[in-house]
Amino acid sequence: MREPQSRRTFLGVAATGAALGLNTTTTRGEGSDSLAILGGKPVRKGEYTRWPIIDQDDERAWMEVLRTGRWCRLNGKYADTFEEAWARTLGAKHALAVANGTSALVTSLAALGVGPGDEVVVPPYTFVATINAVLLHHALPVFVDTDIETLQIDASKIEAALTERTTCIIPVHLGGSAADMDQIQTIARKHKIPVLEDACQAHLAEWRGKKVGTMGALGCFSFQASKNLNSGEGGAIVSNDDRLIEECKSFQNNGRGSSALYAHSRNGANLRITEFQAALLARQLSRLETQSRTREQNAQYLTSLLKEIPGLAPARMYDGCTRNAYHLYMFRYAPDGFAGLPREQFLKALAAEGVPASSGYEPLYRQPFLKNTLESRGFKAIYPPERLAALSGGIHCPQNDQLCKEAVWLTQTMLLGPRSDMDQIADAVRKIQRHAGKLVKA
Repeated sequence: MREPQSRRTFLGVAATGAALGLNTTTTRGEGSDSLAILGGKPVRKGEYTRWPIIDQDDERAWMEVLRTGRWCRLNGKYADTFEEAWARTLGAKHALAVANGTSALVTSLAALGVGPGDEVVVPPYTFVATINAVLLHHALPVFVDTDIETLQIDASKIEAALTERTTCIIPVHLGGSAADMDQIQTIARKHKIPVLEDACQAHLAEWRGKKVGTMGALGCFSFQASKNLNSGEGGAIVSNDDRLIEECKSFQNNGRGSSALYAHSRNGANLRITEFQAALLARQLSRLETQSRTREQNAQYLTSLLKEIPGLAPARMYDGCTRNAYHLYMFRYAPDGFAGLPREQFLKALAAEGVPASSGYEPLYRQPFLKNTLESRGFKAIYPPERLAALSGGIHCPQNDQLCKEAVWLTQTMLLGPRSDMDQIADAVRKIQRHAGKLVKA
């Protein structure tokens, strides 16, 4: 059985070769005589843009923190500076930097009061942290099926999943595109349920001109090494609600209040960001807009090429998504358009042509972490057996199941190069399509 490739491993592999100084230029259409996986010349030689991109200002900022000796945010200034800049960039009233995106989600759910006995609506097509954050509060994740064309949560199915125990809705702006916030907010207002936006992959993405992460009660971002804004590890929470952001500040600082160092007003944990991370983020932020425009332009051009290839369906954006951050470039692959070539073989052939790609997420609700958690002593003490049994074995998300068989991902680093890189991606796909029958017979 094939071992699934993690998103982070895939993103790292896609960027490794450029660090070795490999040549990345080829002639468009080179190697069209035969497939590289069968001994022909690859379309592309070398790797894509190195990530992270580092300049002298990054090094200078790091050394400034080092020399101050104030590496903890409690007596530093860089976290405060970054928070102000991030809030201003997004048009949010408040921003709070934390240790990572998972910490942002855990902290936000704590601020919203989510706990044992509660249910939280989540998408099934997301990184596991979205679900783990809910489970860490001993609440139950309620999976709502995927809209297979956009790869986002199907907002039209959310209302049917609500119960009197629903305390939060978490839409994930997957890959940098936006979930259908019009429908989601309408449902949330009708039922008086807060929305927590998981925008961990969606830096600068927009819904009807507003930055994602700023429309719900709280919004969460990740600055993990693969992300479009990168400090190795890091995260942030944004909000326009004074009370909620104060709850977040307290929880991520061991439950401290604002009056004294050892005055604790609630439960909490140490989920603070360091001054080193914050200094890097402030510098990386200065380049985010320019890099984002490059990704958008390349992605739009790539879509114009791939949508003309039978068997491929680039992810559709909702009309309300006025900006896609393209943390991932995602499309669906149909073997029928490639002489019946299985997706796994397509991915191997694509990699041989110099274009690394991933198959994306597996169905989370079938992975052992969920069943093991629901069968743990703590969850059994909180929930009746029939409720746990229904969740651990009775989840039906047919669109998501189909998506997990069809999805193909390209990393954001592959969108940072010249337009010719996009031509080579399309050339590699066309080449595989022309010779797919040979691979099927091999």
